[in-house]
Amino acid sequence: MADEGDILTDLDATPATGNGADNLPSAGIITQYVKDLSVENPNAPAVYQWKEQPQIDLQFNIGANKISDEVTEVELKVNVTAKTSQGNAYLIELVYCGLIGLRNVPEDQAHAFLFAEAPRLLFPFARSVVATAVQEAGFQPLLIDPIDFNGLYIQQLQAKREQEAAATPVGQA
Repeated sequence: MADEGDILTDLDATPATGNGADNLPSAGIITQYVKDLSVENPNAPAVYQWKEQPQIDLQFNIGANKISDEVTEVELKVNVTAKTSQGNAYLIELVYCGLIGLRNVPEDQAHAFLFAEAPRLLFPFARSVVATAVQEAGFQPLLIDPIDFNGLYIQQLQAKREQEAAATPVGQA
């Protein structure tokens, strides 16, 4: 009968890849966190007497900062402005980040993971932070609709290709 040490040793064995090297592609979130959060309620307490529903302006931006060869910080920036004819009801600025580990992933696939898949994975948590921040400012929670980050990524790639094609000179002068 094997003791616990024997079982752990068997589980820790490296996969049979011929030379023992870890050359399989892998990608995943190492950790995630709020990097920056700003909540402004500039017209309190008067804003709570306003009858008009605010118009919501929602902006997103995605950035990636390489930390090391295998780790990249992906930033999901969310800016929310709730405005009425009487002024701003509230402003929320959030930078929600994830440390993303990538190993043995081809560059084109790494780019797609960092700018489409990682934001998709981070979004529900950023959405929750925004909803809570709005509620803590004294308003009904703002529930942001899901976003198709993969679709947006493909649209941006197509737009970039079209722009590059339009900039390429045709014929000879």
